[in-house]
Formats: sequence, C-alpha cells, structure tokens
Amino acid sequence: MSGSPIDRRFEAVVMDWDGTVVPDRRSDASEVRAVIESATELGLHIGIVSGTHLANVDEQLMARPAGPGSLHLCLNRGSEVFRVGARGPRLVWRRRPSADENQLLDAAADAAVDALTARGLTVRLVSRRLNRRKLDLIPEAAWSDPPKAAIADLLGAVTSRLHAAGISDLREAVRVVRAAAVEAGLPSPCVTSDAKHIEVGLTDKSDSARWLAGHLWACGVHPPGVLVVGDEFGSLGGTPGSDALMMVPELAGAAVVSVGSEPEGAPGRVMALHGGPALCLELLRDQLGRRRAGELPTPPLTVGWTLDVNDASSLHPAAAAAVCALGDGIVGSVGFAGDQSPAVLMQGRYVGHGPETELLQLPIWQVLAGMPAARGVRRTLDLRTGVLWYTAQDADGARAAVAFQSRARAATGVLRQEVGALRGSAPVLVEPSDTRVPGTHRGDRAGMTVENAGCAVAARATRLRGASGATADSYAVYRGADQRALAGRNAAAALRRARAAGFDRLLNEHREAWAARWADADISIDAPGDLQARVRFALYHLMSSAPSAGEAAIAARGLSGEGYRGHVFWDADVFVLPFLAATHPQSARAMLEYRIRRLDAARRRATADGRRGARFPWESAATGDDVTPRRARNPITGRTVSIRTGDLEEHIVSDVAWAANRYVEWTGDEAFWLEGGADLVAEAARYWVSRVREDGDGRAHIDRVIGPDEYHVPVDDNAFTNVMARWTLRRAAALPAAARVKDVERDRWCQLADALVDGYRPTDGLYEQFAGFSGLEPLIIRDVAPRRPIAADLLLGPDRVAGAQVIKQADVLMLHYLVPEEVAPGSLVPNLEHYEPRTAHGSSLSLGVHASLLARAGRLESALSALELVARIDVDDLTGTTASGLHLAAMGTVWNAVTQGMLGLRATERCLEVDPHLPSQWRSVRGHVRYRGARIDVEAFPGGVRVSADQPTPVSVGDMPAVTVTKRWTVVPVVHPLRESGSDPMTRAIDRSTLRS
Repeated sequence: MSGSPIDRRFEAVVMDWDGTVVPDRRSDASEVRAVIESATELGLHIGIVSGTHLANVDEQLMARPAGPGSLHLCLNRGSEVFRVGARGPRLVWRRRPSADENQLLDAAADAAVDALTARGLTVRLVSRRLNRRKLDLIPEAAWSDPPKAAIADLLGAVTSRLHAAGISDLREAVRVVRAAAVEAGLPSPCVTSDAKHIEVGLTDKSDSARWLAGHLWACGVHPPGVLVVGDEFGSLGGTPGSDALMMVPELAGAAVVSVGSEPEGAPGRVMALHGGPALCLELLRDQLGRRRAGELPTPPLTVGWTLDVNDASSLHPAAAAAVCALGDGIVGSVGFAGDQSPAVLMQGRYVGHGPETELLQLPIWQVLAGMPAARGVRRTLDLRTGVLWYTAQDADGARAAVAFQSRARAATGVLRQEVGALRGSAPVLVEPSDTRVPGTHRGDRAGMTVENAGCAVAARATRLRGASGATADSYAVYRGADQRALAGRNAAAALRRARAAGFDRLLNEHREAWAARWADADISIDAPGDLQARVRFALYHLMSSAPSAGEAAIAARGLSGEGYRGHVFWDADVFVLPFLAATHPQSARAMLEYRIRRLDAARRRATADGRRGARFPWESAATGDDVTPRRARNPITGRTVSIRTGDLEEHIVSDVAWAANRYVEWTGDEAFWLEGGADLVAEAARYWVSRVREDGDGRAHIDRVIGPDEYHVPVDDNAFTNVMARWTLRRAAALPAAARVKDVERDRWCQLADALVDGYRPTDGLYEQFAGFSGLEPLIIRDVAPRRPIAADLLLGPDRVAGAQVIKQADVLMLHYLVPEEVAPGSLVPNLEHYEPRTAHGSSLSLGVHASLLARAGRLESALSALELVARIDVDDLTGTTASGLHLAAMGTVWNAVTQGMLGLRATERCLEVDPHLPSQWRSVRGHVRYRGARIDVEAFPGGVRVSADQPTPVSVGDMPAVTVTKRWTVVPVVHPLRESGSDPMTRAIDRSTLRS
C-alpha cells in the first residue's frame, strides 16, 4: 500500500460488516475487536454499516471502546444507529415507520412475491423487519447461508433461476419488485439486492452513510479524512452492489477500498484490493500503527475550507504567519520559532502605562526542533478545525509539524512535529522561548514553567516511540491570575491533565468544539471563484478572537498581531460584536462585560471633562482609561503631529450603547439590562445631555468632534455623531422600568433627541456630513485617484484633503448601516450615490460597509466587487500591514455584507427579518445564526428562500407578514427580487490590484 492513496493516516473508517470485517456471522471477531478498541482509544472514529440487526453484530464483535474515538453500528439497512461505549450499545437514532408505512411495506412485499411468482419464479418472504421486507430469490438448502467468498457462484445460481423464469438478470428482477411496490402504494421504495435476496424498504445503506457523514462532520472530520471499506461496490447481475450505497455525496472525497472479489469489477473511484476480511483487518492495524507511532494527521485540503500559503505566494512571511494565526479567544499564537517575530498573546493582559500600554508578549510554545526557518515553507490552515500544518525542506527532505490552539481546553497549545532519527531515549525538550519576556524558570530538562505579569506558562515535550521517523508532542498551557504563584500552579495542573489526555484526545476535542461553533456561524456560497474560502477565513478569525466567558477585550487586530498595541476601539463594538451576538452570544456578552467593568473609568473621564454620564475611551486597554497616543510622526512631512481622536472622536459613547442594544436584539436577553446593560445606555445618554449645545431657536448641536471620516478635524454637527447621539437618547428613554430611570430624565432625553440637528435636506434626500461640508472643494476622489481604496491624505496631502469633499470612510452612510430606522425613509440611495464617489476607502472598514449598503440598494454587482475586495484585505495583504495583525473589524464587515446585505437578515424585537438580494453569479447562499435562543438556517436562491428553526420562531420574508417557522423547512418565494439598477458608482472605482496605503 506504500505510495497509494490509503498510505496515510485517516481520521475515520466506515465499513461494511459481512464479507468485509468478518467472513460470516459465525467467525471469531476477537482480533477485530482488539484493534477497534485500541484504535478508538487513540481517536479513530469507526462506523460499521450492515443490513442486519444489533444482536447479530454486537454479539459477534463485543467491542467496548472507551474513546476518544467513537464506534457506531448503523444497522437494519439504514434504520438504526447505535453508539457503542464501555457499557455497550446505546440507541442514538431510529427511523420509526408509521402504521400506514408498515401496511404499505407489507402490501409491497406481498405484491413483489406475486409479481415474481407470476413470472414463474419461486421466492419466499423470509423477513419482516424494521422498515424493510426481505425476499429470498433462491430458497434452496444448498444456498441457505452462502459465504461472501462464494458470491460469484451464488450470482451464477441466481441468474440461472431467473433465466428459467424468463427474467434476464438481477437488474430486471429488481425492476419488477420496484414496480410492484409502487403499484401497491409505496411511493419511493428502497429496493436492494445482495444476489440471494431482494429487499424492499423505507431505508437502505445510503441512510447509514449519510448519518455517519453528518456525525463525522460534527466531529470536525472532513470527507478526505474518511476511509470507506466494503466488499460489494461493483454491480451484481447489473444492479449496484450493496456497498455502493455507502458512496453518498456527503462522503465525496473519501478514499474507497473494496476487499471483495467484485465479480463484475469495481467502480472507477474504488480501489479494488480484494483480500477479504483479512485485508480489512490489515487496514485497521495499519491505522492503529500510525497512531501509535505518532504519525501526523493529513491536511484535508477541502475546497472552501482550506487556506494554503507557501513561499511562492506574494505574502511576506510575517504576514503569512498572521494569516495562519491560531486562537481560542484567550490566547493567540502567531508563527513558529524561526519566523519573523513569532508571538503568543493573551487576550486582555496588558503591560505598560498610558499610550505605551500594550498586550503582554508571552513566551512562545510553537518551537520547531531542527526545522528550517524559511526554506520551502508551506502553511496549510484548516479553517473548519483551526489546525495548522507546517512543512519545510531541509537537506534530508521535507519535515512537517501540526499545531492547534485547543478550542476545548482553554489556553492550551498542542504541537506534534517530525524530529527525525534521534539517539537514545531521552525526551525531546521543546521549550517556550523567554527571550522577549523576562520570567522565572522552574523545572528540569523535560519541563518548564514561566511566570510573568500574573501569567504563567507550563510546557513539556515528549518523544514518541518510533524508528527513523520519530515524532515529538509538545504541550503548553497558559494561565492568568492576580498572583503569579497561583497562575503557575494552575498552569502546571492543567498541563498534567493535557499530557494525560494525549495528542489524539486533545485533537478530537478541539475539532468537535470548532465544528460546534461552525454549526451556528457558517456561511456557504454557491458561486464561482474563491470568495467562499475568503468569507470562511474571516469567520474563522472572528471566532478565534473572543472567549466565551468572563470579559473580552477584543483588540483591533484580535490575537493575530501587535498592531495598535492590542488596544480596543469602536471597531470591536460596532463590527465584531454583531457577529458574535448572532452566532455565539456568550462571547458578545463577554465583550459587553469588558465595557461594564470599566464603566467607572468612563464616568471619571466624563467628570474630568466637565461632563456627566460616561465618556468611553477612544482607545482602551486594561483599566478603561484612554490610552490613545497624543502624537505621531507624519509619514509625508516627517514632522510630529498631534493625534486628536482620543479627545474628539466621541461617537464611541453611542457605539457602546448601540452594541449593548444589538446584543439584546439578537438574543432577547432582557436580564442583561439589569446586569449592567442599562447603565451603559443610560450613562451614554447622560453624557450627551451634558455635551450638546442648545441655541436660541431650541435646536441642539454637538460642536468640535471627529466622525468616522478622520480626514476632517474637528467639525461641528457631524451627522453620524448627532444621529447616533439622538438614537442613544431615544433608546435610553425606552429602557425598561426596572432600570430605575426617573420619568423627568426620560422626558429630557426625548426632548433633546428631537432637538438635535442632523443635517438632513428633504429637497434632495441628503444628509450633510457636517456643518459646512457642502462648501468645501467639490473634489470627487473617484475621478482623480488612480485607484481606490487609497489613502487620500498621502495622495493629495492632508491640507488639501481637509478642505475638500474627500472622505476617508463611510460616515453618513454608517447611519444607514447601524440605525436605518433613525434616518429618513428612502434616503439610502441618494446618499449612497452622493458620498460613495467622494470616499477614498482609506480605512479597512469602509468597503464592507459599502458592500452591505450597495446590496440593500440593489447595486448587486458593485456590492459583490466591494465584498470580494474586503474579503482579500489580509489574505492578500492589500494594505501591507497584515504582518502586524489581521483587520478583525473588516472581517466583521464581511459577515455583515453577506448576512445583512445579501441575505437581508435583521434581528428585531418582533421577528427575524429576511430580505435577500443576490448577485447574479450566486446560485445560492446559506447562513446559520442564532436568534433569541433558536438555531436558524436561512438559504436564499433565485426566486425563493428556505428557513428552518430548531424551535418555533417568528420570521418575516420581504414585505410578507411574520410567520412562525418550525423545524420543518419552509419555502417562501421572494416577493421583490432586485437586480442591478440605476447608476453604478463602484464598478469602475474599485481597483482589484494590490493596495499599499
């Protein structure tokens, strides 16, 4: 088998029983039992598929595996599934026929007997089992229990009987039975044959295979990681072999092996090795041996799920390391020792003071022993399971490693690497480097604990027994605590548990945890090109960025790099939190907990500024105090310039309140208001009351601010800031009575909200971006820039840009993105057409926002162009800054552009709204979200929408009234399918070439 497609480690084996695993039902299966129990103990998943019932398989096999792998018996021709554990089989699924279905099956079987008898063939109905009826085509003593090895002789004998009755072959007999069953009233009979019998039923082996495929998918196993073994894949008498039914589309890409004689030949994609059960046992032993020797798992390379980066790519090695970063929401691991600036970052752990505050650099654990640093390097990241393969060339050939940051065990890094031939039996020590962070080292040559700033890491590596191709497993556990000693003890204890579990158990746990996250978050796009993988890349890193409990300080670059020193901006509240609220509410709640626990710091800042309420910082870190730098070097002039965002970009106050409300809209978690959520919104409203200026005409203004468009500093009555303040005041006034807000204060909030100016002009439907914007130089950046996105201040100079109608990113349009209910009806299109040509898209946040709004406006080709570009921003390093970390908020806009823009999903208190707008290139798009406790699956395609929910949920589609959707798929026609119309501002504006800004 050397060099063949099965000469590798598999993660699952799906097998037929009779003739494949055992010669017959009287054979001794003790050797098979021992191998199965040992293999499942090392993480292999095994599924046995048979047409017989439980007793026939379990009493012969008697396996009692303990895991972490699994053993499932899929029996009764796809009707039942049993999971076998240490205490024996347990039913996990059964197809239960109704009384009417049983009557139809009986009628179908009787009709089949009559039809064959009428042709002169003597048959016997020998079994009436669950969901199936069995007819014996050769009820003769000589063929009462033929062995599988005699399949060719059996087929010959049956064919002779059929010929004597004027039936040409087995295929014609099956057609006769199927026709009789349909005529008897069974609408879609499953008719199969093993040469001796014909069965008519409600299920067959394909149901077993589909169930196993779904189970393995939920375990994080891709089809290419599955080995399917049978003995009857080829046709018998012109009918498909019974094992051919296991080759379902859900297992496309699996390796398929036949160990049977295959008298009429095996299908093309089946490896016909023959050899019978003895060869099947050899295949199982081979898989067991690979695990015992510590062989690395094989990259799945599944289309749409794999990111492959090698030396030939255009990515700088440091950018490639960031793109392939591993994270569990607590710890992020970037690169390997030997890469440029490898890093391990812990979410929310900072060192330094003021603007110099930065994320703590922890000792790295991802050390590759003897691995070349930068020659022939290839990284392969499985987005579905968060597992990274790293290969490199040296003088002895390719060397490989596989690593993951455990999703199931907090802050635990796991690495398996090929270390070549090693002398002696001493374990390989792969120590975390402490060159960048001083620490205290304890332990012997085979283990180490490093402590720093209330964090600790414990690590240990062990060589696995092997011959020339030895491997080593390394484990590292990070813990944070107020006391270093406590952190060290916790890390050491967790390390002991991880090592006791071992690589394969940790890998299985990790893959299953990731699969569960994807079940609530995946977006599948049926369209040409590589957008599917790019979208999943964004979702993977969004899910890697936030923990599920405690508090979450989501940095602008997540856990993938040191950009912006790991500070928290509005990016997290506005662009990351909505994704988490709709897919993993616990993480969104943790993000809000970060703000709640720092509310006192925001209050102190407001007081220091002579205001009331809370003034959230533009850049935040450990304490909640503002850590925005005060000055920086101008890249054009070289002079030091002031940074004023920390003082003037005050819309952050409303952004935090908006995030709190968005969380409740998706989750329905009304208790959150009493757990600090109401304070966030109310204190934001109080801040605006003290911040606005009222004139003599009763109008309210907000002077000297910076909006999202940071090219103009400062401005008065920025439309985004004012309308978001108005929204905040109105939302605060609507807080539940339990929030203990006095009526007089609610009245004041409403009065002030009504008084705030917003720059809206009813005559043309435009919002003036800020007071005086219309009087600036009418410079259309679309017409003068060589391409967009572009940094207009670098192209034209900051002084000219400040005096012109050139915008860095969506500003007015952000209102339509965040609070469409707060802007004038029908104002999206005029503002989109006016402001988009004036927008340089100099921020990574801009294109995704425009993609969503263009889709809502029916400009689908333009929306798709913008979406495709923002989805490439880090994969292709379009800004030249990916090496310092990924643009996490831009990834949030990718999710929003697909879900809110294309699928038209919007969570409201009344229902989940669905209003799809699909580009013509998309055959369909399917998204998974959680809405108020329900798992929702939405698929849109030309002309219709399918929605399902795991509990009754109100859903509205387009302009139709809300209906309650249950588990059953509901097909709803799209009421008003939109197509590209009107002007197309972005078709010629977006340059797909590499951007350096």
